[in-house]
Amino acid sequence: MSNKLPNGWKEYRLGEVIEIFGGGTPRTDVAEYWNGEIAWLSVADFNHGRKYVYDTEKKISKKGFQNSSTKMLKKGDIIISARGTVGAIAVLRKEMAFNQSCYGIRASENITTNDYIYYLIKDAVSEFLQIAHGGVFDTITRDTFSEIDILLPPLPEQRAIASILSSLDDRIDLLHRENKTLEAMAETLFRQWFIEEADEGWEEVKLGDFFPVVTGKKNASFATSDGPYPFFTCSQSVLKAPSYSFNGAAILLAGNGDFNIKHYIGKFEAYQRTYVLMPYDTLYFGFLLTLMKYYLFDITKGYQGSVINFIIKPMIEDFVFLLPKRRDLIEDKLVCFNDLYRKVDANISQIHTLEKLRDILLPKLMSGEVRVKYEEEEMVSCRA
Repeated sequence: MSNKLPNGWKEYRLGEVIEIFGGGTPRTDVAEYWNGEIAWLSVADFNHGRKYVYDTEKKISKKGFQNSSTKMLKKGDIIISARGTVGAIAVLRKEMAFNQSCYGIRASENITTNDYIYYLIKDAVSEFLQIAHGGVFDTITRDTFSEIDILLPPLPEQRAIASILSSLDDRIDLLHRENKTLEAMAETLFRQWFIEEADEGWEEVKLGDFFPVVTGKKNASFATSDGPYPFFTCSQSVLKAPSYSFNGAAILLAGNGDFNIKHYIGKFEAYQRTYVLMPYDTLYFGFLLTLMKYYLFDITKGYQGSVINFIIKPMIEDFVFLLPKRRDLIEDKLVCFNDLYRKVDANISQIHTLEKLRDILLPKLMSGEVRVKYEEEEMVSCRA
């Protein structure tokens, strides 16, 4: 840490300015402890790189809460993963309990705020990773927080800094939620137009009639390489690597693991077991993407494998559904799906721009390289 502090800033250890809470898990062999109304966080619920976590996949009952070591965090508190996947972090949008692989964090009143601490920790994640005590799995402990040196500006300046960064994250969050709504609209329209209003005179067609089913290519060095285009694996992640290149509008289906679906338009590369599905006719792109999301379970339910689940090409190629024999009867509907996903893609592009701006500002604001001018509690402007 620099010997020369920005004017009015003070040095602390992170552990001095926060409360830390440990989590717990109710016994999994007691059915009445589960499927209740209390949201129960695990890292899978917030390992998405976004600021907020709204809900959890698993819920526990009041009895489960009372008969375990888990704690209840308040709306606005911070959750951070401490074991295995270290350093995933989010802010709670409602009360939630959490498991023992995470820590709950709450800012000390009159010294700092939860919003500022969220950004401070986000900026210090690399330090957490360096300090993490690892055997088989990396782990951060309560002591880790006391090993992190931090700088705190005066409280009004903290609020002003957090306000700038939060305005970006709030917009990012809004765009993500808008995309979720757009995708839900596409599914609702698909169900109405192509299931509820399906006609007996429609013909059976196969997915393989609409695109070739190809996969990416194995490249053992992908994890450490840095290629020019987005690189898709069978996970949710986007990495960088030289591999098998594509260019166009593609539906990407993970061939193993959780069989997730995403899409991409442009130049990209894909790893083996990622199925790359590029429609012969791009008018069908949004429709096929929506159809495959809707029927994902049916397409993949015949998966193979004992250790790792995987699907094979014929499961995709031979999947059957109904369509009118004449394309002109559904052209307006096909255009509608493409328009919805065009809006999704525009939002994604804006999200990337905002994330880049936030990530540039974050270390500069947290170090005092860029100062925030404020009057009392109100932020006025930002200056270098």
